[in-house]
Amino acid sequence: MVRGVVFFDVDGTLVPHTSSGQHLAESLGHAGVVREAEARYAAGTLSNQEVSVLDARGWVTRTPAEVRGLLDSLPLVDGIAETVDWCRQQDLAPVLATLAWDAVGVYLCGRFGFDRASGPRLEVIGGRYTGEVAEHFDELDKRDFAVGVAAELGVDPAQCAAIGDSRSDLPLFAEVGMAIAFNASPPARTAAHAATDGTDLRAVLPLLTTWLNAPRPSR
Repeated sequence: MVRGVVFFDVDGTLVPHTSSGQHLAESLGHAGVVREAEARYAAGTLSNQEVSVLDARGWVTRTPAEVRGLLDSLPLVDGIAETVDWCRQQDLAPVLATLAWDAVGVYLCGRFGFDRASGPRLEVIGGRYTGEVAEHFDELDKRDFAVGVAAELGVDPAQCAAIGDSRSDLPLFAEVGMAIAFNASPPARTAAHAATDGTDLRAVLPLLTTWLNAPRPSR
């Protein structure tokens, strides 16, 4: 029986100081494009859809297997596996709610045992990326994905927590019973119920424990 869900952001949360998109772009050869696009998204002058289109062009002719290999060197905070294990011990489903490409979510689910992941999807034809976006995914889709997962598992959003760091987490923060800003921007800290910093994801566990032990009225 699942008593709730903990939704984890990826870029800026599990991946510190950069993003999975920038990490991959360094190897794929279009890092400058992605760096500028993500900065403009953070500033609110570029939409997530526009960022995805610019990034996708750099993937053309590459293969999913090649990208999986590049993800082995993805920089990550410590304590991810232990935090996922803690969630399961508390009967909380660990889920990735992210705007990172679907390939990143699939990789992290396989490596750490997250239940599932959201994210935009790149087009693949003949075993290679075409440089086109097959399915866009923005911060409102991220919120809707999380609400849908909660409904599927039979839990109220008030029984769910979200851990994130930036603009894309704000709609989801507004829906859950516990929003934790981890190494976050000022807007995310303002929108969250609690905030913490560090190089180890286990820094969120005391906050989640306090939340779990507090009375939580259903919506």
